[in-house]
Amino acid sequence: MVKPKFYDLNVHSIPDGKNTPQQMAALAKHLGYTGIAITNHSSTESKPTGFESNGFETFRGIEIVSNNPSKLHGLIGKYRQNVDVLTIHGGNESINRAAVENRNVDILAHLPTPKDSGLNHILAKSASANNVAIEFNLDFIFKGHGGRRVHTLSHFRKNVEIARKFDVPMILTSNAVSYFDLRAPREMIALAGLFGMEKNEAISAISTVPAGIIAGNRPKPGFIREGVEEIVEKVDIVNTSEDISESEEAGWSN
Repeated sequence: MVKPKFYDLNVHSIPDGKNTPQQMAALAKHLGYTGIAITNHSSTESKPTGFESNGFETFRGIEIVSNNPSKLHGLIGKYRQNVDVLTIHGGNESINRAAVENRNVDILAHLPTPKDSGLNHILAKSASANNVAIEFNLDFIFKGHGGRRVHTLSHFRKNVEIARKFDVPMILTSNAVSYFDLRAPREMIALAGLFGMEKNEAISAISTVPAGIIAGNRPKPGFIREGVEEIVEKVDIVNTSEDISESEEAGWSN
């Protein structure tokens, strides 16, 4: 049986986050990932970063932030050819709709609106037709407390059911802004069970779905986009006492 390759396609580094891309990549590799995407917000105007180091790849990404659908389409056109992962920061009904109706979008993140879970059968049909993945950002569970966490789990459970019904790609991310926010794949998979994901769905959401996004945008094996730097030197990271076995079977919690 082929061992899954795991990816986290929503990771933030300086200036969005607290650590450098190299530090985030080094710890992610230690935790058992094959690659991550640095998806800093478009509002920071930071240059998308990508590199490869010792078999681990950091993909160039962007998380586009806009409250205007017309402006959103312009930003998608601006960034699409320069990144491997293009994510839209949702949470607004019109932005959620504009994102799932655009084939150039890879992921719709932060779906919930002040009114609901941010996904309905109409949006789900568009997302499925345009192959836009729906994100389940586990940062809301890691950092949420009390009512906020309850609402998050409720929204996620509803979105899982809708995505499953309409065959919408689902993706798990950490939304890490620090290397302390990164979580091992087995922990991500186990937590997905709290809001109704089956084990095979959770594994796919952190392996084959993100891998498919990368493959679709970088179809040639070994291809390195212009401007991507290959890093060969070793990167030092903070020590961690957690003993992580990449081959350990993921614990499962319903």
